[in-house]
Amino acid sequence: MNPDAIRAEIDSLKAALYAASRFDPPQAVADALLSRDHGSPVRLSALFGEKPDLILIHNMGRACPYCTLWADGFIGLWPHLASRAGFALCSPDEPMVLRDFARSRKWPFPCVSAAGTTFIHDMGFEPAPGKPMPGVSTFRRRPDGAIERIASTLFGPMDDFCAVWPMFQMLADGPNGWSPRYSY
Repeated sequence: MNPDAIRAEIDSLKAALYAASRFDPPQAVADALLSRDHGSPVRLSALFGEKPDLILIHNMGRACPYCTLWADGFIGLWPHLASRAGFALCSPDEPMVLRDFARSRKWPFPCVSAAGTTFIHDMGFEPAPGKPMPGVSTFRRRPDGAIERIASTLFGPMDDFCAVWPMFQMLADGPNGWSPRYSY
C-alpha cells in the first residue's frame, strides 16, 4: 500500500478517534479541591486562569518514567498550549514530593496534587485503588461557572501526545526495546 494512502487513512481514523473521545453530552464535573505543589489548596476552576478551556494531564507521579517522558515533552509545548487554554499536570504524589520532582525535571507548567482525594478515580484514571493511569482530560468552564469535561483519553506508546515513539518508528529497527529513563 502507498504510504500517502496509509497516512490519509490514519488521519481519517484519528479524526474519528478524537470525535469518539469527546463526551456527548459533556460530563458535569465538580469543582474539585486539589493541592498546589507547595501544599496550598486550589480548585479545579482556578486552573483555567482566564481561559474558558483547560487541558489537564493525568500523570502517574514520580514513580513512572513513561509519565515523566510525556511531561518532559510538554516543556516546549506548554507556552503554545497555554496561549489557547489553561494547562496543568495532576499527580497522585503528595504535594511536596510533586514539587521536588517537578523542579528536578524543570517543568515550567502548573502542577497539582490529587493526593487524598477521589479526583483521579472520579475522572476514570484510577481503575483500581492506588493504580493510576496516565492520560489527558479537557474541560470547558461555562459562563455560569459550571465545569464540563469535554474529552479524555489514556496515554501510551505510539499515541499522539509524545513525539518520541513516531520518531523511533522511523528508525531501521524501530524502538528496538527502548524504554524511557530519568536520565541518560
